[in-house]
Amino acid sequence: MNIKLSLLQISPAGTLAKNLAKAVAACREAKRQGADIALLPEMYSMGYDIYGRDPADWLAEAIPASSEYVQSLAALAAELGMAVGVTLLEAYDPAPRNTLLLFDRHGKRVLSYAKVHTCAFGPESALTPGEDFPVASLDLASGPVAVGAMICYDREFPESARILMLKGAELILVPNACPMEQNRLSQLRGRAFENMLAVATCNYPEGVPDCNGHSSVFDGVAYFRGFPGSRDTCVLEAGGGEGVWTAEIDLAMLREYRASENQANTYRRPERYGLLTERVDVPVFRRRKT
Repeated sequence: MNIKLSLLQISPAGTLAKNLAKAVAACREAKRQGADIALLPEMYSMGYDIYGRDPADWLAEAIPASSEYVQSLAALAAELGMAVGVTLLEAYDPAPRNTLLLFDRHGKRVLSYAKVHTCAFGPESALTPGEDFPVASLDLASGPVAVGAMICYDREFPESARILMLKGAELILVPNACPMEQNRLSQLRGRAFENMLAVATCNYPEGVPDCNGHSSVFDGVAYFRGFPGSRDTCVLEAGGGEGVWTAEIDLAMLREYRASENQANTYRRPERYGLLTERVDVPVFRRRKT
């Protein structure tokens, strides 16, 4: 069972309507490339255009999950027979959320995830953080796959991917909006390796402020028969430019690997990790609230 996953590394077009049109065109290109899943960058409904603006202005661009933008992409998923990860600034009470909605190949919403680790040191402090890391069974033509999500800054915290692994995730979708340099790419490689799962990240291309492309897919399979020593878990690293980048994940190989290797939940000792769930004051990490 192989999964073809397209990362829509596209820049915003300036308005919600134009962003929708561009997302539709990119999804159609993904389908032309044979994709089973297409993923947009972070908060694509408004292009993650939040820096240097009055919060009242960009917060007003929040749209409901029932909006034409979302419903059009859901209908497109059904038309193309391809799952689509839709990203948006979601209207929510008391304040908007940074959200990913995953629609399956039938146009059914199977996953709704709001960014838990909002960037509270910047404009995202105005958002409502998410409260959980859900996992859904995504129906693909070749069979089901367990899918979860992180959004950008979530990946900085090992706990995000760890919880998704413990809930059974085999694939984590990661919409993104920041420079994907060697250290952040190493984080993603590490999340995939330590949890024995695939991690697919879609970033904005060069030319979008504070972004540089380099969307990536790590399949999490470090050791497998036929490969001498360890293998490179990176099955795709895009360039910096705009485009639709498609990678293939061998899910059968991943599942066999998860059933035999020793990372993830095989020899964990959670009874020793109690401190991880406590609020601990470490002076060097204190920050002023924005």
